Amino acid sequence: MIQLKEVVKSFGALPVLRGVNLVLTAGRVTAIVGPNAAGKSTLIRCILGLVRPTGGTITLADGRDVRLPASRASLGYMPQQPSFPDNLTGHEVLAMLDALRPDVVPDSTLLERFQIAEQLHKPVRTLSGGTRQKLSAVIAFRYRPSLLILDEPTAGLDPLAASVFKSAIVAARDAGATILLTTHVVAELSVLADDIAFLMDGVIPFAGPIGELLRETEAASLDEALVTLMQAPSASIPAATLQAVAVPRVRLQRGLHQ
Repeated sequence: MIQLKEVVKSFGALPVLRGVNLVLTAGRVTAIVGPNAAGKSTLIRCILGLVRPTGGTITLADGRDVRLPASRASLGYMPQQPSFPDNLTGHEVLAMLDALRPDVVPDSTLLERFQIAEQLHKPVRTLSGGTRQKLSAVIAFRYRPSLLILDEPTAGLDPLAASVFKSAIVAARDAGATILLTTHVVAELSVLADDIAFLMDGVIPFAGPIGELLRETEAASLDEALVTLMQAPSASIPAATLQAVAVPRVRLQRGLHQ
């Protein structure tokens, strides 16, 4: 669905991304994980077109730049901290966005399952943080995107809402959507993610299925595998790219778990 090749981003003299290679496959959930300040937010903003990479390319399967307006029309985004025009009600926010996509029949499934329609008659500034997060989730899924980018999506959601939202992610994946998410909740990774892309020091030293990560690190759990990656010297791990089925993956260097 999307291919990142040697994506580099620096802010002045500060390098953040140092050559990211990654393929996001349709019909799969890829989770970007890594320590704080690893560059996860910058990478997402590069894919969204909110930040221009210093070097490298980000393209769709047909070669189009993912940041072009025609490409972005099929994208759903849920930021970690949503921001809406505070003077509008929730329903006015939805109506404004619906007007921007007149050719798409809005999907109200998540809105109904969250049961927040009555609260959206209020100005956004008066809504609780959890309700604003639910509104952000509704918007991300509302236009049936083929690409979903979800940044810490369950943060601020109560357990019931989080369960509803996770089922929406699974349903979108099963319908063929490409999903990229970030989360620090390892339990969510085990439930939602098909693939892990581990980002550290601006590069992705491992990307592949969770089962492969467990085998390569000889870890008993996903928590242990991620800790092993975080403790490994960057130079000891060759850059790997998440490849399509039947394309060999670059393996972690033997001895990483030692």
